[in-house]
Amino acid sequence: MLSKIKLGQVLVEHKVITPEQLAKALEEQKKTGELLGVTLQRLGFIDEESLYMPLLSQQLGVELVHLKERKISPKAIGKIPAKFASHYKVMPVDYQNEILTVAMTKPLDIHVIDEISLVIDGKLTPVLASEKDILEAIRKYYGVGADTIERMMSHALPSPGPESEIKDIEEIDSDATISKFLNQILLEAYKDRATDVHIEPFEDELKIRYRVDGVLYDAKVPSNIKHFKDSINSRIKILSNLNIAEKRMPQDGRFKVRAGEVDLDLRVSFLPTSYGESAVLRILNSTRLFDFQELGLSLEEQSKLDDLIKRPHGIIFMTGPTGSGKTTTLYSCLARINTVDKKIVTIEDPIEYQLKGITQIQINPRIGLTFSNGLRSMLRHDPDIMMVGEVRDIETAEIAIRVALTGHMVFSTLHTNDAASSVTRLLDMGVEPYLISSSLECVIAQRLVRVLCPKCKKATKIRPEIIKDFDCDLPGTADLDIFEEGGCPACQYTGFIGRKAIFEFLVFDDAIREMVLGRATAGQIKEKAKRLGMKTLRQDGWEKVKKGMTTAREVIRVTEEVKS
Repeated sequence: MLSKIKLGQVLVEHKVITPEQLAKALEEQKKTGELLGVTLQRLGFIDEESLYMPLLSQQLGVELVHLKERKISPKAIGKIPAKFASHYKVMPVDYQNEILTVAMTKPLDIHVIDEISLVIDGKLTPVLASEKDILEAIRKYYGVGADTIERMMSHALPSPGPESEIKDIEEIDSDATISKFLNQILLEAYKDRATDVHIEPFEDELKIRYRVDGVLYDAKVPSNIKHFKDSINSRIKILSNLNIAEKRMPQDGRFKVRAGEVDLDLRVSFLPTSYGESAVLRILNSTRLFDFQELGLSLEEQSKLDDLIKRPHGIIFMTGPTGSGKTTTLYSCLARINTVDKKIVTIEDPIEYQLKGITQIQINPRIGLTFSNGLRSMLRHDPDIMMVGEVRDIETAEIAIRVALTGHMVFSTLHTNDAASSVTRLLDMGVEPYLISSSLECVIAQRLVRVLCPKCKKATKIRPEIIKDFDCDLPGTADLDIFEEGGCPACQYTGFIGRKAIFEFLVFDDAIREMVLGRATAGQIKEKAKRLGMKTLRQDGWEKVKKGMTTAREVIRVTEEVKS
């Protein structure tokens, strides 16, 4: 086997590391006892993918495989149990002529080779692969938490009877197996940038799906997870302080976990279905707030919003469907104006982010704490700025408007398709036109578009039908290069990484206020605002398409209901 000194000398000869780095690594290795390559990687002296692995392969005389580029057959995977693959950090690659090719981080480790040979009862050919590639392949082909599920399956399966089921749950929880599996699912979801985890029971399977950048994807999990669906739900309920015996009624709760240095707040919702309870866990990074640039605001829009939120009184509404990022934008606005000399009070359902220095109230309709009741009580605390999570009825709307008219700044949300429709919604609720025109400062409509992966996006020519959809028939537009999604490991082959918002600012000036007093329709208000310079959601999306941030199809997808 290759000696430590020889490997170090080879790396120095190939100018991968310096003699000083080798000396430091050898000194560090004496303390830890780990492999020299691991020490060099940990110290940041080498990159195993591009430099270290090819040299190690050459020195060991063992083939180097890139598992991301290999399609592994189920026959090969079936030869090694998940718990062995996870424990020894090995991955079966191919099985032909009764010989199993296995990717290993230590292909000359006789002990591991002998252990695996006993399991497969046949010949084994070791090849070299990076630890990162092997762990990723185990997750991809065996499924998240497959080793945990396999160990649980080696014990007695949970009994279907209701009494013994509770007993088995207690035993599983005490052994921390279900707890470990749930942790693996949540950690994987966080690493994949998921905002939601959906645990859905069906007749013959239990599906787990992640919502990433607004789109749902199946998580690769072992098929025998279906035997533990009740145990998984019970574990979530225990963490959320919910009733584990109640399975016929919806339940909502929340709990916190830590992923590395980040605290994640999870909102939990259970729904009874014909095949058991369906659970959704929404992942919130309770310590992560976005600045205006990160939200997707242009410099012009940042300046406009900065001016609006610093006004002494009035109402600013954020509008859009559920999941369009309204609350995130409002929190960013509050964080921007949160200073020592300002008293800020919010009433929300639920409180999604904890903001230091801001008084936050959680509504509780069961005891009579509604938005309208809470809003009245908030006034007694002499706030300068208030945020109402959502205006749902005329009572809340009228109180918020009257509060704004008495010298307070109020932020809130409405569920409408575009900015102009907010006026129609308030009028439909029964709010008088004069109250709307005298209190509203601005309505901001918002949508989220997926951002192109910078590593694999592809340039393309714009098509004539796209120009028509965007109402952007300008000189030179037909020759403009835009981008479309590709697909690579960095973006999980989706072509997108992350999301940005597109905006529509309807600022209330004298002309718009006059139209509101005359009960103009949403369409009339929108046309007037466009003539006065308002940029629509689709037009703002087009600016991001031209910058190469997103695709034309993506903007059309999220603005389909507003058209222009």
